[in-house]
Amino acid sequence: MAIKVTMPRLSDTMTEGTVATWLKKVGDKISEGDILAEIETDKATMEFESFNEGTLLHIGIPEGETAPVDSLLAIIGDEGEDISALLSGGDAPTAAEKPAATEEKKEEPKAAAKPAASLPAGVVVVTMPRLSDTMTEGTVATWLKKVGDAVAEGDILAEIETDKATMEFESFNEGTLLYIGIEEGNTAPVDSLLAIIGPAGTDISGIADNYVAGGASQAAPAAEETKAAPAETAAPVAQEAPADGGRIIASPLAKKIASDKGIQLTQVKGSGENGRIVKSDIENFTPAAAAPQAAASAKTETAAAPKVFVPAGEVYTEEIKNSQMRKIIAKRLAESLFTAPHYNLVIEVTMDDAMKSRATINSVPDTKVSFNDMVIKACALALKKHPKINSQWKEDAIIINHHVNIGVAVAVEDGLVVPVLKFTDAMSLSQIGASVRDLAGRAKNKKLGPQEMEGSTFTVSNLGMFGITEFNSIINQPNSAILSVGAIVEKPVVKNGQIVVGNTMMLSLACDHRTIDGATGAQFLQTLKQYIENPVTMLA
Repeated sequence: MAIKVTMPRLSDTMTEGTVATWLKKVGDKISEGDILAEIETDKATMEFESFNEGTLLHIGIPEGETAPVDSLLAIIGDEGEDISALLSGGDAPTAAEKPAATEEKKEEPKAAAKPAASLPAGVVVVTMPRLSDTMTEGTVATWLKKVGDAVAEGDILAEIETDKATMEFESFNEGTLLYIGIEEGNTAPVDSLLAIIGPAGTDISGIADNYVAGGASQAAPAAEETKAAPAETAAPVAQEAPADGGRIIASPLAKKIASDKGIQLTQVKGSGENGRIVKSDIENFTPAAAAPQAAASAKTETAAAPKVFVPAGEVYTEEIKNSQMRKIIAKRLAESLFTAPHYNLVIEVTMDDAMKSRATINSVPDTKVSFNDMVIKACALALKKHPKINSQWKEDAIIINHHVNIGVAVAVEDGLVVPVLKFTDAMSLSQIGASVRDLAGRAKNKKLGPQEMEGSTFTVSNLGMFGITEFNSIINQPNSAILSVGAIVEKPVVKNGQIVVGNTMMLSLACDHRTIDGATGAQFLQTLKQYIENPVTMLA
C-alpha cells in the first residue's frame, strides 16, 4: 500500500523546506532507516531518513525546490503501483494502494507545479527555491549551465544567494537546459520561474509565458544582468584563464574570499564535486603551496582588488547589491525597532576586581575565560533574580521564562547570527567560555544547526573588542531586552575621596517598554553590576 511522505518540520521555526539533495531516485528500493534526502532550512542541511520500506514511486519536490511543511515529499509503495490518478489531479489517501494520488498534490504548493499537467513529456519546471523560512526572494549568483547544455541528475545548475548563505542548487532531473528565467545577478521572489529542463528541441515558449501569466513573479530579463552582475562577478575575473585553458569551477563565496585575500583560483585545488573550489579550500589555502606561481598570484591580487582612481573634483559612487542576509537583517531589525518601544539604560561598571579574577582563573592550565564570558555568566545569574527581564511580549499575555538561554551575537561574513547558550545559569565560567568559542567558530563557518540558534530568552552583544566604549543595540525579538557591552577603559576614577587610575566598562540595556518598566530594568543592571564587580559572588 502506498505511503505518503511529507516535508518534515526540522525546527520549531520552520514553515517550509528545500530539498537540497535526493539520495534515492524513483524506482529505488527503500529500507527503513535509509536516508532519502537532505533537507535545507534557513540554518542547516539535515539528513531525512525513511521510516518505511518499499519502492520509491514518486518524488514530489525536486532538488532545489521548496514546499511548505507537510507538503507531499514522496510516495513509497509496492513496485509497479498505478499512480495515474494522482498525476491527473486526483486525491491520494494513504490507504489507496493503486491511486497513490498524493503524488501530484505535492506539486500544488509549488508555483511551478500548477501547470505540470499540461507540460510536454519529459519537461520539468524548476522554480526559485525557498532556502530558509525567512527567505522571500533569492539571487542567482552564478549559472553553471547555459541554455542548450545537457543536464544530468546531480549536476549543479546554479548558485543561489539567500539571506544566510550562497548555496549550490543541484538538478534532480536529466535533459537539456531549455530556458533560464532568472539571469545571473538578478533577484526574484521564491517560486518564480528559474529554469525549464526537458528534451532537446522541445518548444517551451508557451510554458514560460503561461507560468508568468499565472501570477508567479519572474526576474527581469537578461538586459538587467549587466547592471546587477558587477558586484557578484568581480571576483571570477581571476579564474578565467587557467593554465590548461579550461574553466575554473568555484562557488561564489569561494570566489569572494579569494578576491578579498588576493588568491588566484588557479593555485587552489578544489575538494568539491568535480574539483569544485569551495570556501574551505580558500580558507585552508597557504601561499607556500603556490610558491611556483608567485608572480601570477601578485597579478591576481592586483586584478582582484583594484583601487578605483577618482580624479579630484569628480563625483563617484559605487552601488553594492544587497545580499539576502542583509535584506532580512534590515527587515527584522526594522520590525523590532518599530514594533517594540525601545528605551536604553546605561550603567558604568568598575572592572579592577574582574580583571584580577580573570587573570587568576586563566592561570589554571587549559582554562581560558574572557570578560565577555564573565558578563554572560553575570547576566544569567541576574536574570534568575529578575525574571521579568527574561520575558517576551504576546498580544494577550507576557511570557516569563524561568529558564535562561542567552544568545550571543556573532558577526559573520555576510551579517550577524545569534547562537544560543542553553540553560546558561547552570554553566560554569569555563563551560561558557568553551561553548562560546565553539559556537562562534562554527557560526563563522556556517556549521551551526538550527537548534543552536533558537530559543534565546536574552541577548548579549559585545563590541568592546573593537574599542567601542558605549552603544545601543536593537532588541533581538522575541526577547524583551539586549545588553550592549563596551570596551574596558583605563581612566581617572574617584575611590575613597581620592582620584586614582581605574578600569571601567559601560553597559547599555535596551528594553521593550511593553514588558519591562524602567525601574525593573534599572534593578537588573544594579544586580548585574554587583556580580561583575565582585566575581567571587558568581562562583558561589
